[in-house]
Amino acid sequence: MQVEGKRFIKTAEVDMEVKDVYEATVAIEKSLQEMGGFVTTSRLNSRVISEETFNTSDENAVMLRKFQTENNMQVRVPTEKLGVLLQFINDRKIFLNSRVILAEDVTANIELAKLEADRIKSTANNISQIQANKDKVKLGDQNMAEGNYQKVSNMQMSDRLKYSTVDIFLKEPNVRVAEIAVTNLRNMDNKYKSNFLYESTNAFVEGFYLTQKLIVGLVTLWPLLLVGALIIYLLRRRKINLHVKPQLSDK
Repeated sequence: MQVEGKRFIKTAEVDMEVKDVYEATVAIEKSLQEMGGFVTTSRLNSRVISEETFNTSDENAVMLRKFQTENNMQVRVPTEKLGVLLQFINDRKIFLNSRVILAEDVTANIELAKLEADRIKSTANNISQIQANKDKVKLGDQNMAEGNYQKVSNMQMSDRLKYSTVDIFLKEPNVRVAEIAVTNLRNMDNKYKSNFLYESTNAFVEGFYLTQKLIVGLVTLWPLLLVGALIIYLLRRRKINLHVKPQLSDK
């Protein structure tokens, strides 16, 4: 689209279904390279719908995984090649969900940027005629910062005018099924779930160490045991003495 005296930033969005997402992605990337464009984002992934495992023997099983492959892409293409790219993408579709093309008129923005550049240049000339002082330095720094910002804005504008951005969503309409050979985990779990000899030996050893720890603990408490034994001895001796005294009185 060419309109005399107008400048446009062009963007597009395409949402469609293709037979093979991976093949379509590779084809688009190759076509972009030939056109002088490039990919900025490509997120190809397989969305798992369901997953189920079937045992085929005591050791083997098969996992059936149902999935759909999708890809979200963002590409940049020279603006004059935008139509060619869109036609190439369209030729690979099975079903087109949507296609959006936007053209943003930035003619006024470009003219405003030119006027702003002239103003900054004029301000710089005026500042240069001021007598050197702190205010002059501050004004010069501010004007330079505005000039740098304007240069970056102009670069971004030129880039968006030169290259169009296209967002592409690719999806396969059919559900794919992957058959994956796996191990029969249920049978493996049962195989190693219990080992009587090992567990019995381990329990015996643990019991031995537990008994050993209890004995060591009792030995550590020998002062308390000694005091306790002494108290018991004194109490029993006192009880015997009390029992003997009444007998002596009766005699």
